[in-house]
Amino acid sequence: MVSLGLFPSDNYLNDVTIIAVISAIVATLFSFRFYLRITSGRCFNEINMEGKTVIITGANSGIGKETARDLAKRGAKIIMACRNLETANAVKDEIIKESGNDNVVVKKLDLGSQKSIREFAAEILRNEQKIDVLIHNAGMALAFRGQTSEDGIELTMATNHYGPFLLTHLLISLIKKSAPARIIIVASELYRLASVNLDKLNPIGTFPAAYLYYVSKFANIYFARELAKRLENTGITVNFLHPGMIDSGIWRNVPFPLNLPMMAITKGFFKKPKAGAQTTIYLATSDEVVNVTGKYFMDCKEATLSATAMDEEKAKNLWEESVKIVKLTPEDPKI
Repeated sequence: MVSLGLFPSDNYLNDVTIIAVISAIVATLFSFRFYLRITSGRCFNEINMEGKTVIITGANSGIGKETARDLAKRGAKIIMACRNLETANAVKDEIIKESGNDNVVVKKLDLGSQKSIREFAAEILRNEQKIDVLIHNAGMALAFRGQTSEDGIELTMATNHYGPFLLTHLLISLIKKSAPARIIIVASELYRLASVNLDKLNPIGTFPAAYLYYVSKFANIYFARELAKRLENTGITVNFLHPGMIDSGIWRNVPFPLNLPMMAITKGFFKKPKAGAQTTIYLATSDEVVNVTGKYFMDCKEATLSATAMDEEKAKNLWEESVKIVKLTPEDPKI
């Protein structure tokens, strides 16, 4: 049919439709970005941490680095527990220079290795008089194919759940002597995309391996809730948090070319590490949570959990199985 110029052509209408759809998508994305910015919680307190000893796992990058930087500025002794010593020492020098606090040290810790965890804990017990705050921050995520740790454990679960579980046990006696003390666990809202299968707690061969990041974060929540329960009336609080979706190294294992859209999304819409560290800093310092334990936080406020995450029996069962998987001995401290 010949257009007489009275009505738009089909091509014109198609072009307008495409432009409208693209504009709507862009507007939605920027609205989402704006929402993330204005709802990001911030820790505004200026509490001094002089005389406090703080252990932060994975403190050489991302939100761990920003947490270490902030707490060093407050005067705390910072023990950066890291796998990559070269990177960690460079960050340590940067933090000391910026904060003016020389009491920042680096210790070797690979949470995927039970040998490394035991060596780290033994060194801490030999050399430190107290632990005021233990922050389980380190985490890893794989993309498609998983890996197995030297202990025969799926690596994501070994690093993100079993490593912190073992480390907490090995340090608990010193933490108890240091009370009042705080244990903080960085979990994630992504736990809602997964479930913990008690019949497959060493999920070697899971595909895609990225799913196990979500599982490990769910395990963090069960661990934190059961730990808080077991440490009632000890003067130790245990809280856990969602830092937000962070532009950090956790996504470094996404392969090319899938990393290209992921990079665009993280750079454009995810929180920067400094913003992501705010809830951790809040839980480590604030007087508002001095007697709060077993709670989940997001943007420096208490948040709700799913009904499944509140399952106390499942949390207890995971704990009991984790004791076996990390090979706790009769001589090891009990919680």
